[in-house]
Amino acid sequence: MKRKIIIDTDPGHDDVMAIMLAIKSNIFDIQAITTVCGNSTIENTTRNARFILELLDKQDTPIYSGASRPLQRDLIQAVVHGKSGLDGIDPTNMPRLTGDAVEKMISIIRKNPGEIIVIALGPLTNIAQAMINDPVSMSKIKEIIIMGGAVRVAGNKNRVAEFNIFVDPEAAEKVFSFPVKITLVPLDACNHVQLHLEDFKKISNPILQKPLLQMVKPYIRNIAKNEGIQAAMMYDPLTVYYLINPKAARSYMCNIAIETKGELTRGMTVGDFRTKPLEKENVTVVDFIDKVEFRNDFIRILSKK
Repeated sequence: MKRKIIIDTDPGHDDVMAIMLAIKSNIFDIQAITTVCGNSTIENTTRNARFILELLDKQDTPIYSGASRPLQRDLIQAVVHGKSGLDGIDPTNMPRLTGDAVEKMISIIRKNPGEIIVIALGPLTNIAQAMINDPVSMSKIKEIIIMGGAVRVAGNKNRVAEFNIFVDPEAAEKVFSFPVKITLVPLDACNHVQLHLEDFKKISNPILQKPLLQMVKPYIRNIAKNEGIQAAMMYDPLTVYYLINPKAARSYMCNIAIETKGELTRGMTVGDFRTKPLEKENVTVVDFIDKVEFRNDFIRILSKK
């Protein structure tokens, strides 16, 4: 039986590739894609999500748009994805905002208690709002898999914070303190896995190869300009891949708290590494995913006709 998932996302080049990976793997029952602001505006992230489903001929997958700003702050958008959020493709389809992502997420989880895995690829605004609105239903989530955080490594938005957590730290604080099973795929694991243009050229699916090359060229260029890395960072695809092939990953349990007050440390995922931690472990932290296994499987899965 396929695992039931909701993908909460802010596409984004790597988000789009994560959606491709989830769909082409054919092992998930995607109950919905819920969109959130983050990498770009809610209009752009929703437009980009719809574009990818149309490309994959999966328009029957429901898309519900959600938060247009963080819980308490103004939106700070990413720069590596360009103005459209999908530089190189720049979709022009209509976003068709529904504004009901939170309500739909709650409804799906309520109807499928203990069965829904939420894959969170963007800021955690929608998920936190759902927890605020209906904590009883949200407590019936099977698991939340989060792309976010920098636990023992430097941040990519400030010195210590990863982008998704930085954008809405109050939402992250709510989610990490909520009593559900949480797995975190942070920069600690993602920094080691990069793909190059030659890797994407090996993807043989004729429908996907051209748009992939169109989008990854500016993505690699923008990452090189802003982060000094000459490759495509695969943050969100790795998070989906963790569910596809958990044997390729290494993890440990830790208590994680979110910094919301710090001037220099906004959005920091603070692990308790004391010999005798004072609080109970609340997160499974994935700190390694085998880059060779990921690359080979990513190319193989996306090459499927």
